[in-house]
Amino acid sequence: MKTLIAGDTAPLFELQNQNEQTISLKECLAKGPVLVYFYPKASTPGCTVQACGLRDSITELNELNITVLGISPDPVKKLARFAEKQALNFSLLSDEDHAIADAFGVWGEKKFMGKVYDGIHRLSFLVTEDGKVSHLFNKFKTKEHHEVVLNHLKQS
Repeated sequence: MKTLIAGDTAPLFELQNQNEQTISLKECLAKGPVLVYFYPKASTPGCTVQACGLRDSITELNELNITVLGISPDPVKKLARFAEKQALNFSLLSDEDHAIADAFGVWGEKKFMGKVYDGIHRLSFLVTEDGKVSHLFNKFKTKEHHEVVLNHLKQS
């Protein structure tokens, strides 16, 4: 697993969101920086806390001209249920074959309760309009993710 770092070019992608719309990173970048955050599984406790923190911070993120895109290997229908249940106000993208997770270097071996399996590592990338990763968020607790992101943006 070779994770992208600041200065790397982010892979462009088009994925379906929870509303079955095709979302293009290139089109999003035309409007400003994008927070691409990867999470393991919709409707699990940690992923819900993380998503709700971003939901509750969306006004502040919008004022900073940031588009939020959440990516997981969940199917579109599961993302739709998750977004509706949590009243999420940003796009959740389905990467069922984990091709985009692979391209960003967030798909790899994980260990949980003695089991070893492949899955998404919870990492976030701030991608600037030029398509470059300007920051990798890799040190945060799920409940503080939105605060870590906002603090970084305000200091930049």
